[in-house]
Amino acid sequence: MRKDGSPVTVSGNAVGKVFLCFETKPLVATLLALALVMFIWNLQPYYENILSTTTRCSVPTSSASGGSSLPFTATPLAEQKLVTPKSIDPNKRTFQSYGNAAALFVQMGGYRGGPRTFAVVGLASKPLHVFGHPWYKCEWISNNGSSTKAKAYKMLPDWGYGRVYTVVVVNCTFSVNPNEENRGGKLVLYAYYGESPKKYEKITSLEEAPGSYDESKYRPPYEYEYLYCGSSLYGNLSGARMREWMAYHAWFFGPRSHFVFHDAGGVTPGMWAALEPWVRAGRATVQDIRGQAEFDGYYYNQFLVVNDCLHRYRHAANWTFYFDVDEYIYLPDGNTLESVLNEFGTNNTQFTIEQNAMSNVLCLNDSTQDYSRQWGLEKLLFRDSRTKIRRDRKYAIQAKNAYATGVHMSENVIGGTLHKTETKIRYYHYHNSITHHAELCRQFLPMSAKNNITWLHDTPYVYDDNMKKLAATIKQFELNTIGSVQYNVYS
Repeated sequence: MRKDGSPVTVSGNAVGKVFLCFETKPLVATLLALALVMFIWNLQPYYENILSTTTRCSVPTSSASGGSSLPFTATPLAEQKLVTPKSIDPNKRTFQSYGNAAALFVQMGGYRGGPRTFAVVGLASKPLHVFGHPWYKCEWISNNGSSTKAKAYKMLPDWGYGRVYTVVVVNCTFSVNPNEENRGGKLVLYAYYGESPKKYEKITSLEEAPGSYDESKYRPPYEYEYLYCGSSLYGNLSGARMREWMAYHAWFFGPRSHFVFHDAGGVTPGMWAALEPWVRAGRATVQDIRGQAEFDGYYYNQFLVVNDCLHRYRHAANWTFYFDVDEYIYLPDGNTLESVLNEFGTNNTQFTIEQNAMSNVLCLNDSTQDYSRQWGLEKLLFRDSRTKIRRDRKYAIQAKNAYATGVHMSENVIGGTLHKTETKIRYYHYHNSITHHAELCRQFLPMSAKNNITWLHDTPYVYDDNMKKLAATIKQFELNTIGSVQYNVYS
């Protein structure tokens, strides 16, 4: 619009019409531009949502200075799901999912089990394996760029005991050694969510450096004669009870043995005081598995732990034993461990061991004994004498012939399993004594109980001093092996 001079008078002639055209066109253009701006302004939320699914979602998750502690993608993904597009059919429903109930696969370890075979041990969503059809494939990718694929066989060794998570052992067996030229490479596990091969996770389970493959590791002679694989240690455990257990079994299995413990929160300062001298002497290893608490499995994931130990030490010993730290292996009638195992192992891969259940409260009222200075195996001398009942069993296995295992035995082995072994080998079970920090003797029996049956809580008990007879030998062995131990008996 003009700012100077008199207003223009519109006349009917041609000149006037020309001036009118120049005055009205800017006005119409201004109105159209304003309408376009308002239209774009109202479209802003949709425009931002489009940007959130293209540019912002592509930014790597990282901590931004001054920003929220949540991943950068958390807000735009939530906004994206809150916006429901208009549906042509108002009765067509949509289902929006948020988060994950359980992981597809949680790997604890990947191990070579021989020249051609590998094992990957982990956890997976139990409902997915109960109601779905997850599956696996294996691939070896060599450092020279070549690759070899193999079928995978999955095993669920906890037999349904899992909770949110169940244990999965995946076996990968190749037609030939994929690293035969020793150039190094990696084992890749493909974990599929369901029957469709389109949705999967690619997991690097194992890597071998060039020149690291040594075939002699997978055939005898092995480093140890006997290996102990302990379940998860948890709770307020007694270091005093652990001290006598460790000394007894270090003597029982001999110098060519090793003990592997798994700390799920139970290796307290008292427990560590009992184990540390044996760790320093090279007789024991303590692995920290406290991170397993994040994944809800059966009994502190003990099925996961024993399977990881099986494959981690598969070719470390001739025989691997599985039992708990309140249980003591015993050989009756002068048997030797070597002779028993030579007899059992001729046609069998594993054998089970029957329990001798002991009272954890009954002691003799013997004024000549200072029970406060004695070990538990010296004073808990009354055994459950019931017959024709099913008793718990623990077991030993030739790990090289096992693909997966359990807490009480394995069902995934090559070879036989022997059960009738009680005349050759047993174990004494002092149930709940490992968590008792005070004096164990809480009920005293007259000396005549040595020759009679004692009833307690409808259970008959008889006197059994087989373990007591070994106490002096074990204490002298401890002194000779790790030196004098100054230890509070109630720790």
